[in-house]
Amino acid sequence: MNRRHCATAAITLVCALALLTSTGQAMAAPVPEPSPSPSSSPAASPPRYSNADLEKVREQIDTLYRKAGAATDAYNLAEEQTKKQSGEIVKLAKAIVDGQARIAALKDRAGAQAREQYRNGGLPPGAQLALSNDPKLFLDGLNKVRQSQHASKSLLTDLNQTQEDLETYTQDASANWEKLETNRVKQAKTKKKINARIKAAEKLESQLEEKERDRLRQLERDAADRAQTAWLSSGAVKDVSGEASEGGAAAVAFATAQIGKPYVWGAEGPGSYDCSGLTSQAWLAAKRPIPRTSQEQWRLLPRIDIQDMRPGDLIIYHADASHVGMYVGDGAIVHAPRPGRNVTLAGAGSMKILGVVRPDK
Repeated sequence: MNRRHCATAAITLVCALALLTSTGQAMAAPVPEPSPSPSSSPAASPPRYSNADLEKVREQIDTLYRKAGAATDAYNLAEEQTKKQSGEIVKLAKAIVDGQARIAALKDRAGAQAREQYRNGGLPPGAQLALSNDPKLFLDGLNKVRQSQHASKSLLTDLNQTQEDLETYTQDASANWEKLETNRVKQAKTKKKINARIKAAEKLESQLEEKERDRLRQLERDAADRAQTAWLSSGAVKDVSGEASEGGAAAVAFATAQIGKPYVWGAEGPGSYDCSGLTSQAWLAAKRPIPRTSQEQWRLLPRIDIQDMRPGDLIIYHADASHVGMYVGDGAIVHAPRPGRNVTLAGAGSMKILGVVRPDK
């Protein structure tokens, strides 16, 4: 019996180790091995990683967070679609209830007509009219017959139309429910991807010592500064001098007031934001609702030339439109960078620009 328990435990341990090993490999490339030191003297305390090693780590972390950002956009879009479909289902459910009540009322009216005919001896109105010998009664009856026929036809038309509407509402509700479930599954899968990439990036950074993490942040700043300098030197913003619209000024005021709050994926405030959560809430504060995700903002909002840019416009970044910042003037943006960072000001050219959109054009 003890042997059997030992064997089971051993198999479980081996499987667990195999799972952990495969998961780690799938999530991220390992941190480069420390560069060999030219001196082995402990007094020298050389850094474990060269700048070249840390630059590789920075690039790996940046790639993981960018992929997480793209997945976050997919998650946010699925969430918006889920909210929309939930609202549609609620509306359709109310329409179905109202339709059922209307059908019941129409059937009651049809029943009342049938009972009236029964009380008249079971003869239809036309037959009762033919049996009348009084011309005045005949003319009055003729008018009543026409009214009755019109009412019956209208009742039948209403009943048929209401039944058709009810069937359509039911089919639409079923279709929306399927879409809702599809989006929920999509959300769950995307959430796993986001968490895996964020954890992989955090794992890479956690393997560094505090001084190395400080150097890593400095490398991030240096890379951003180089990109910004190159962008400004290109003359891209040489003639940019547009003044903010009333709405743009309100959006900038809201966005800059959030500086210092942490990035949290999927967050729309008030305590934290992701990149498009910040821009969409800023323009909502300016009474101009815009799409929730950076990809939808790029797809649906009017595009403008960089030369025509003014504060409040949104700059979309990367080929997949996975990041967005708000232009605040003087070649700068306010944005929520990534997990582990706070809402901050940055150079508008510190990342690869895809284009510019204007919410209030």
